[in-house]
Amino acid sequence: MTTKRDFTERVGLSAAAALGLMLVPMEAARADFPEKQVEMVTLFGGPAQTISQVLADMMSKNLPKPVITVSRPGGGGAIGYTYTQAAAPDGYTIVFNSSSISTVYYQGNLPFDYKAFAPIAQIGVEVPVLAVRADSGWKDLKSMVDATKAANKKLRVGISGLGSFTHLASAALFNRVGLQVIYIPYGEGRAPAELLGGRIDAALQWSSQFAPHVKAGTINVLCMTSKAKVELAVETVTCDSAGAAGLDQTIWRGLAAPAGTPPEVIAKLEEATKKAVESPEFVKAAQNLGFNPLFKSAKEFGAAVAAEDKEIGELMTELGLNKKK
Repeated sequence: MTTKRDFTERVGLSAAAALGLMLVPMEAARADFPEKQVEMVTLFGGPAQTISQVLADMMSKNLPKPVITVSRPGGGGAIGYTYTQAAAPDGYTIVFNSSSISTVYYQGNLPFDYKAFAPIAQIGVEVPVLAVRADSGWKDLKSMVDATKAANKKLRVGISGLGSFTHLASAALFNRVGLQVIYIPYGEGRAPAELLGGRIDAALQWSSQFAPHVKAGTINVLCMTSKAKVELAVETVTCDSAGAAGLDQTIWRGLAAPAGTPPEVIAKLEEATKKAVESPEFVKAAQNLGFNPLFKSAKEFGAAVAAEDKEIGELMTELGLNKKK
């Protein structure tokens, strides 16, 4: 005779057994991650896209399945971030992200901030440089500042877009040297053409874009925006040492997955990223592009993103660009 207790115990055992059967395949699947290709969403073109492709290639050598880059540009990164945030948190969709997660959020173009993503690893930093036409006669930051003030005019400065990192870094620089500025958005990758065409007087952008023109003698690079001097595609001094005391503006690059991605999956991606960033192939490619490899673990990277997000929010508030305050 089957008692109520017997029936309950059998049901309980059956439920536990069923749960066990469900859990085992899930854990096994995570242990075997990845079982299919991983999509790395890229947000921008230019050097960032090139670096992401090299990173994906190097990661593919350290994982059982390949990592492929898929370009989803637009909205200062908003399109790619939205796509990634909405993807399943299983590690098969990740984003090659940057400080843009904060700038695009505070601009009001995203309903979520950096906390919508689980950090995987930082892979490096990029340092913008200040460039002018060679025929301007400006050989250093001081000569540009002195000439502009003497002419009692506003400097026309090209930026990737209002509220972009280059806008914030430019504002931090020119506020320090006391210049009045008119910011002119020119779109991605057009800094050299806009300078040489005379539409702008100066531009803050990645050194690799200016390197061929510096070599040709048509553009002068006056300084870099990091406080510590780093190796770039062009040789220059720091803006801090050239008169913009205390300036330290760099942009981080890294990888993130949708929030809720299992820790063991994050760990596998983090390990593959570390091996990729430290590989001779990646280091060589980075040097050619003026990119500085810098690996940080998921934990370190997450803390750094949170700290910078606060700083970016404060700076955008000062500029009247923070729509989230």
